[in-house]
Amino acid sequence: MADRSTQTRPAGRKDARRNYERLLTAARTAFAEHGVGTSLNDIARTAGVGNVTLYRHFPTRQALLEALLGESLRGLHTRSDELLASPSPRQALTTWLTAAVEHAMAYRGLVDALVDSLGDPASELHATCQAVKAAGAQLLARAQSTGTVRPDLDASALFSLIASVAWAAERTPAHRDQLLAVMLEGLHLRVDDPD
Repeated sequence: MADRSTQTRPAGRKDARRNYERLLTAARTAFAEHGVGTSLNDIARTAGVGNVTLYRHFPTRQALLEALLGESLRGLHTRSDELLASPSPRQALTTWLTAAVEHAMAYRGLVDALVDSLGDPASELHATCQAVKAAGAQLLARAQSTGTVRPDLDASALFSLIASVAWAAERTPAHRDQLLAVMLEGLHLRVDDPD
C-alpha cells in the first residue's frame, strides 16, 4: 500500500515538498514516541522548519493525522471490501475487527482523535473515519444475517467496542489479546444459543 505522503505531496517548489516530507517524518517519530498529543511546535522544530511552515501544510492536528493515517484508514476500508467476499461472514468480521483495533493503537492517544473525528464533520479525518465505519457496518450486517453475530448491535456500538478495547489495550498492552478475545466472544452467538 502506498504511503499517503507520496500521494499528497504539495505541488510547487522543491523546498515546500521537502519541508512537507520532513514534517511527516518528524510527526511520525514524535507520535510514535510521545503520542498524538505531542507538541506541534516540537514537531516543527525537529523538522527544522518554522511554525508557519507547519501550519501552512497542516493547519490542524487532524490534518497532520489525515496525512499520516489516511492511507492506512482507507486500507481498512479496502480490506473490508475484500472480506465481504469471504465464505465465512463471522470470520471476516473477526479479521476486520482485529485489524481495526490494531490500527487504533498505532499511536498513543489515537483512539481519542479518531472518536473525536467521527463526531466532528469539520475534522479532516471525518470523511475517512465515516467510510471506515460504513465498511465495518457492512461486515457486521453480513455476519448478523447469518445468525452468528448478535443482532442487537449496530455500527456505532461496534465502533465504541473497538475504541474501548484499543483504549484499554493502549494502557495495558499485555492484555490486548485477552481484551480482543472477550470483545469477539461477546459479539458471537453460539450455535446452541436460543433464537
